[in-house]
Amino acid sequence: MKKALTTVMFRGTKAQEEKLYAVIDELKDTPGALMPILQQAQEIYGYLPLEVQRMIALRMGISVEEVYGVSTFYSQFVLNPKGEVAIAVCLGTACYVKGSGALLDKITEILGLPVCSTSPDGKYSLEATRCIGACGLAPVLTINNEVYGRLVPADMPAILDKYK
Repeated sequence: MKKALTTVMFRGTKAQEEKLYAVIDELKDTPGALMPILQQAQEIYGYLPLEVQRMIALRMGISVEEVYGVSTFYSQFVLNPKGEVAIAVCLGTACYVKGSGALLDKITEILGLPVCSTSPDGKYSLEATRCIGACGLAPVLTINNEVYGRLVPADMPAILDKYK
């Protein structure tokens, strides 16, 4: 699934920026430095917004396209901040076969939120994930790490109402 950039406004601090630049300066001359720099940048900010990718590119003397290419290729990197209500729908084989795609469609319909995005107010984020290891409960989703299983689309309004 293609990762989308969010419309949530970036709010990095000067302290975060200084920490990031210290990491880049320490690692930038090491072969293969981009991966560990991106990993540490994500630890600092919680995700990798385009603004942070630009800072990394400029400080390393590489293109933003190269940084973006790596950050969108590897699933460990997150381009959107998690919302207060972080929803993740499993699209692993067992869940998908049992209807998780329909759950995802229903959540998108209810919240008006595209997959792989965060609402502009930061309240909700919606991700499609790989297997979360709860295949016996398929289809499953998590909301703020609470697992909901054996779901049908009609369950979604009541579940989401708990998080309004």
